[in-house]
Amino acid sequence: MDLLLETDVPLAAMNTFGVAARAARLVRVHSQLDVRQLVDHPEFGIAPKLILGGGSNLLLTGDPRQLVVKVEIQGLRVVRDDPDATIIEAGAGVSWHELVRWSLAQGHAGLENLALIPGTVGAAPVQNIGAYGLELAERFHALDAVDLTTGRVVTLDATACRFGYRDSLFKHELAGKSVITQVRLRLPKPWVPRIGYADLERHFAKLGVAAPDAQQIFDAVCAIRRSKLPDPAVLGNAGSFFKNPVVNRTIRNEILEDFPEIVSYPLEDGSYKLAAAWMIEACGWKGRELGRAAVDARHALVLVNRGGASGKEIKALAEAVQQAVRQKFGITLEFEPLVV
Repeated sequence: MDLLLETDVPLAAMNTFGVAARAARLVRVHSQLDVRQLVDHPEFGIAPKLILGGGSNLLLTGDPRQLVVKVEIQGLRVVRDDPDATIIEAGAGVSWHELVRWSLAQGHAGLENLALIPGTVGAAPVQNIGAYGLELAERFHALDAVDLTTGRVVTLDATACRFGYRDSLFKHELAGKSVITQVRLRLPKPWVPRIGYADLERHFAKLGVAAPDAQQIFDAVCAIRRSKLPDPAVLGNAGSFFKNPVVNRTIRNEILEDFPEIVSYPLEDGSYKLAAAWMIEACGWKGRELGRAAVDARHALVLVNRGGASGKEIKALAEAVQQAVRQKFGITLEFEPLVV
């Protein structure tokens, strides 16, 4: 089937910030074959491309000049179910939360801590999504991707993807150079609950539940996220806008001397993760507005579109927060979303 080119396409419904922008040209891909046809196309193949999944990790500051490639590849299946693990596969265009919900419904636990994270399956490895004590990298098995230069299909394991904190190969060497088409996840057996995260501990202590099952953890994560984070369908946002900075012991101790209340978490390699939300709040930005954009009143890591904000307004707010934290703490916060 020939690829269908759409022109002058409104993108407000395709990014969770709800920013108004228009794609001069947009192509939807529904299979790996579609992506390979895109590469071979005499016109589309050589055009610069913006890969778009659920738009949950994207800030559009204007109308994209690139050919927008909307990834809508579907499919959910169990690839293998062995005594030691279950391997499940999802198309890159599947909603991430739908994958988590589906896997539990099929009796395959292991992704419940990652419930209600917005976006698509194909975007999850790019960001190495994580929440409530679990990162995607810990459940990742492999992915298939199409090279946008050669059209060659490649399969990458976790080592090849070079996962880091909210980071992967797809944010560096492969940024904009490949399209992820399928992702496979490995859910180990026997299932072991992850409830060491403080919010989950408090939640289950309040309920008097000492050994929750996977469905209870799923429900708890959904409830906690809904209580803390605004719904993008109601108030445009991209979840956490800033990464929690990771610093060495020396820098952490220097900051502690001036700010003993700062929240930090030791990591296995001896470094420390600093709570960006705490620093933003300490700078007085939690709940503050700048034009039609604001720092969310419930969670300082979240920037929101109060209605009609442009991508440039949201970026200006992000930069103002960034500058305030840099001046107070000497730390430059990194953006999580891709700014285009």
